[in-house]
This record gives sequence, structure tokens and C-alpha cells, in this order.
Amino acid sequence: MKNTFKKILAAISALLMLTSTFTGCSSAEGNDLVVNEEATGAMYAQDTAIENESPMADAGAMVIDMKMAGMYEEGYIDFNTEEYNAIKENSFESVASNPLSTFSVDVDTASYTILRRKINSNEGIVKDAIRIEEMINYFDYDYTEPTGDVPFSVTAEMSDCPWNEESKLVLVGLQAEDIDEERAPLNLVFLIDISGSMRSSDKIGLVQEAFCILTESLDENDRVSIVTYAGNDDVVLEGESGDNKRKIKKAIRSLETGGATAGADGINTAYDIAEKYFIEGGNNRIILATDGDLNVGISSEAELTELVEEKRETGIFLSTMGFGSGNYKDNKMEALADNGNGSYSYIDSLLEAEKVLSEELNSTLYTVAKDVKLQVEFNPAYVKEYRLIGYENRALADKDFEDDTKDAGEIGAGHSVTAIYELISANGETDSELKYSEASSGIENGEIMTVSIRYKEPDEDESKLSEYPVAESIYTEKMPENLCFAAAVAEFGMILRESEYVGNAECKDVLELLDMYEDEYEDDVYKDEFIWLVKTMNRRGY
Repeated sequence: MKNTFKKILAAISALLMLTSTFTGCSSAEGNDLVVNEEATGAMYAQDTAIENESPMADAGAMVIDMKMAGMYEEGYIDFNTEEYNAIKENSFESVASNPLSTFSVDVDTASYTILRRKINSNEGIVKDAIRIEEMINYFDYDYTEPTGDVPFSVTAEMSDCPWNEESKLVLVGLQAEDIDEERAPLNLVFLIDISGSMRSSDKIGLVQEAFCILTESLDENDRVSIVTYAGNDDVVLEGESGDNKRKIKKAIRSLETGGATAGADGINTAYDIAEKYFIEGGNNRIILATDGDLNVGISSEAELTELVEEKRETGIFLSTMGFGSGNYKDNKMEALADNGNGSYSYIDSLLEAEKVLSEELNSTLYTVAKDVKLQVEFNPAYVKEYRLIGYENRALADKDFEDDTKDAGEIGAGHSVTAIYELISANGETDSELKYSEASSGIENGEIMTVSIRYKEPDEDESKLSEYPVAESIYTEKMPENLCFAAAVAEFGMILRESEYVGNAECKDVLELLDMYEDEYEDDVYKDEFIWLVKTMNRRGY
């Protein structure tokens, strides 16, 4: 009751502080409040007012609304219509009966930033919003750079599992090559949702700032178009030179919200414009910015997926950036990006916009390999059972690995992809008939598994194959730094998901694991912030 009273007082104080900055706006969705960002900067979140301040607070304040005062999860406000696809957590598989693990790579990061927003705003945790592979892949790791003709390198690390003393963890990391200093020209279409549901500073306000940040990286070789949609779609800017930054920013800042959301019309128009200004050998991409709350015309996840699948054959990539809360549709955003050969990011602050559209511009916009699939064959001589942590919605049938018509994930320039398996050592026989089938218990050749990767060049339709045997000798008693941090992120995600595989682990255990390389993480603002989030949830009793 005491905490509830504090939250009510915090909410009242917040509303009093911001009264002068609120503007009532009528729309199809009802009356929204527009919050002045200068006022919100002083109101990071309730946790930051009563606990240690986040290391990110000074760099980029989060946008605040009433949920930030802690009232939403208590039931005082009931307007949440957010949608997330259900996740059925991966279980252990027997190497004897299922020696192959096949999945599509995932470079999306939205799940982590959505979780960060929920923790900072003291909302309830939504289990299905936690995709552990996206949490792990939000961060940078120290992998070897690629050499030769293959556009990525492979790193493997193995140590004991921190939450299960009977198993081990093995990390597989891919590091993509970066692009040359002289990048290919960009043909970009900013597809922006200006419907009534976008009328708030954490939506259209942040969208405008994000695209202005991206505009700063453009030059005279680039072309920019702006398509908006609400009840109807509209072409605001067409084929403008990237060197004319002032004109592009003026068009972005002139956008106003209102009306229903006919997203499919906007998507079709965006593809038409992108095709009109298509640059051969260039990077042709649509960047969709929305809360995903489509409610006119084609609006279901299945219908949107079918629409984008038809369009991706044009050689135009579709990436999505999500904004806002309350009515957010994560399921639609993910489906559009996955089927549009693009990446999916969630923007919760100006700092995140800087990260995605400035610091990581190459990995966000430049694809070095598409339809990237991984297939791991485990050696039954060493591994009895395995469990892939995360990637539940990226699983592929084993036969899909060699099927070039099967869509898979893309890897951007300079991007890394990380996967973690939990392994249980072999103690029995198997009837495997694959690489490691000789003598029914497998081949004792020192290899615990082989990682096979299929990928296509960005402008090719035929895949290439690379194989990387992983030796048992990579095991180290002290967990390597890459694996240590990735394991901590995975453990944190499993704790919040209440995974049956995490045992009795708590956030304090995650913090103990992170202590191993604490000094190294302090120099990385994003990893430092992650540690702060773990400490926050530890204080809340997780």
C-alpha cells in the first residue's frame, strides 16, 4: 500500500509538472497527450528518482508518460493493447534422435529495448516480449574479423553452465565484414506512420528526431523519399538528393498526426517509389517507422507478411523501427522486417536512435549476406543432449537448410550474430547415421560439433556453404569474456521469463557472473546499462 501511495503521488507530481506542456488532441483513437521533451528529461522514471540513476540517463532521457509514474501495472489505467507472439521455449533435444539443429540467424534487437523500456517505466514484464537471442545480439562482442572470400568469421567458446552444474555452454559467434570507406549509394524511402495513435513525443516526436539523425549521414550520391500514411498515403518528398539535408529535415519536421492507420497502402506506395529511384549496385531500402497499430485495410500479421513476401523479390529491403507503448504491435513489426529481408529495431530514446542510425548505420542499412542459415550437427560421442537458447521463432526444418527458396535472416555490415547452446555430455549409445555415426556412439575425434552455414550474396539467389568443426579443446574452466556476458544476458532473460531451465537462479547470480569481467564492461555504456538493469530487477526481488 505504501508503494502504491508513492506511485499515485509520483503520477500527480508528474502531471502537475507537465500541465503547461500538454496539448489535447482529438483523433480516431481518442484524446492523446503530447509531452514536451524538455520537461520529460527531468523525469527519467520512478526508479531513477528513488534508486541509483541509470548510466544512460544523462546520455538520452527516456520519454515519460503516466505509466512511468508506476500506475499502469497497479490497474489504475487500463489502455494496454500491445501484442506479442507467444513463445514456446526450446527444450532439450536428444542427439541420438535429433542430431541436427537448424535455424535462421537473427540480428533484430527490439526485444531488448522493449524490455528496457518496461523496466525503466516500472511496467509489468511480458514474458512473450522476451526473445533471448535478440537480447544477446543487442551487444557487441570481441570476435575475430573475417578474412578471405567468406563475408563473416566464426568464433566458438565453451565453459561450464552457471545455472546448471550438470551442463556446459557453448557459444557460436559470427562476425560480418564491414564495408569499405566508400559505401554504395543509398536509395531510401522513409515510410512514416502519422495516424492519430502516433501523436505523442515518444512516437512521432522521436520518429522525427531519428530520421533527422539518419539524414546527417547522407550525401549527394544518395536519394531520399518520404511517404506517410494515416487514413490515406501521401508522398511528401520524392527522390531528393541526400546532400539537401535542410530540405529533408524540413519535410520530416513538418509532419502532423491524425486519422486512422492504412499501413498497407503506405507500404505499396513506398515500394513503388523505391522502384522508381532504384539504384543498381546501391542499397535500396524502405525504413518503416510506426507503432504497428494498423487498423484499416490489410492489417493482420498474415496479410502483411504475404504482402511483403511478394515485394521482397524486387531487391528492395524493408526494415522496421518501432515506437511507443500502450498500443504497440510487436508481432506485426517483427513479421514485416523478417519477411522484408530487413532488421527490426525498437527506438525508446534519442540515444537508441543514435545507436541504430548513426553508430551502427552500416549494420542497419548494408546487407553483406542474406538468407543466412545455421545448422549444427552434434557428435554423440561427446554430446547427449542440447538446447538452443532462444531463436524459437527462427527454427527451421532440417531439410530447409539446403532449400534456397526458404527465406532466412540477413546480416548487416560489421554486425555480429551470437547463439548459445546448453549441452549435456554423452553417456550412452546412439544410432546416428550422419557425420559422427561411425561406431554407434559416434566418432571420438575431438570434435563436439560442426557448424554449417549457408548464405547468399546480397544480389544472388544461389547459396554458398561454409563448415566449421568445433573441437572439445575450446573448453576453458574460466568462462571467456564473450561467453560470460552472453550467458549473463541469457540467464537474465530466462529469470524474467520464469524459464523452467534456469533452476533457482536469481538476478544476484547474474551479477556474480558479471563481476568476473566487471572492469571490461565499464567501458561499454550499453553493457554498463545492462548491469544497472539487472541491479534494478534484483532490488525488485527477481
